[in-house]
Amino acid sequence: MRHLNLRGEAHMVDISDKSETVREARAETVLRLIPELLQKIVDAKLPKGDVLSTARIAGIMAAKKTSELIPMCHPISLSKVEVSIDAVEPDTLVVKALCRCTGKTGVEMEALTAVSVAALTLYDMCKSESKGIVIESTRLLEKSGGKSGQWRAQQ
Repeated sequence: MRHLNLRGEAHMVDISDKSETVREARAETVLRLIPELLQKIVDAKLPKGDVLSTARIAGIMAAKKTSELIPMCHPISLSKVEVSIDAVEPDTLVVKALCRCTGKTGVEMEALTAVSVAALTLYDMCKSESKGIVIESTRLLEKSGGKSGQWRAQQ
C-alpha cells in the first residue's frame, strides 16, 4: 500500500479490504534535564504543579487526536491508551505509551504521538526552570496485530 495514487498525488490508503484484528503499539521518548529539575518534578515542587499528571493526560488526548494531526492517518477507535513517565536518576525522564484497538490499521502513530506530546508538555511546563531540556530518541518499541504481525525494536 502506498500513499501515492497512480498520478503520484498523496492520498489516504484504502483499508476497507483489511481484516479487523487487535492491534497494539508501544513507543517511548527520553528527555534529558538537569538533576535539580528532575528532583523538583519528582517532588511535585514546580510552580505549575504536578507536571507528570498533566503530561500523561496530554499524551492520552494527543493519541485520540492523531488523525487530525498526521495528514494521511486513519481515525481509529482506541480501546486503550496508557501513558507512563518514569524518572531515571540523575537526569532522565522516560515517557512510554501503549495504544490498543481492534481495527483495520495499526496504532503506531497514536503511540508515537502520545509520547511526543507528553514530552512537549513536560518541556512547556518546565521551561521556566531550565530551557536546556533535550527531547531525544522518540521511537516505536513494539507493535502487534495485522498482516505484518509482531515487531519489536532491537535494544
